[in-house]
Amino acid sequence: MDRIAVVLPPSQAGRALWILAGALATLAAAWTFEASGFAPCELCLTERWAFYAGAPLAALAAFCAVRSLHGAARGLFVLLAIVFLANAGLAFYHAGVEQHWWAGPTACTGSFSGPVDVDDLMKALNAARVVNCDEVRLRILGLSLAGWDVVASAALAIYAALAARLGR
Repeated sequence: MDRIAVVLPPSQAGRALWILAGALATLAAAWTFEASGFAPCELCLTERWAFYAGAPLAALAAFCAVRSLHGAARGLFVLLAIVFLANAGLAFYHAGVEQHWWAGPTACTGSFSGPVDVDDLMKALNAARVVNCDEVRLRILGLSLAGWDVVASAALAIYAALAARLGR
């Protein structure tokens, strides 16, 4: 069997299943790191939404392809490409916040402004466990998890765009 045909199957359904597998594998990895004690920051949680949306969209694309609704499947591939491209941009922003190339959201970078009431501050400290978005807690092969999200999201976006261009 041709190796390219395995990674880029001739059928839309096969390509959609590869995207589904990639989205689910990424989510499984994120959940595994979280279960291992690496609590996600606010940006990490936001980045997961692309995979939460992408998995059912890919399953729907596979369903459409199997039902010979090739135009609908192609449209879903385009939508998947947009979702994952946008997430690659968000993950790149997050990686830049981690590297201190630019400021991150004040909700998870530890900065605040204005007068502080000590009672309100104590209540907030007791109620919240904030994981800073600008701190790298784990690097794998030199990349933070946000950096790996850039890679995964960009790869899925490119794959979905390519799948949209190919025939049935």
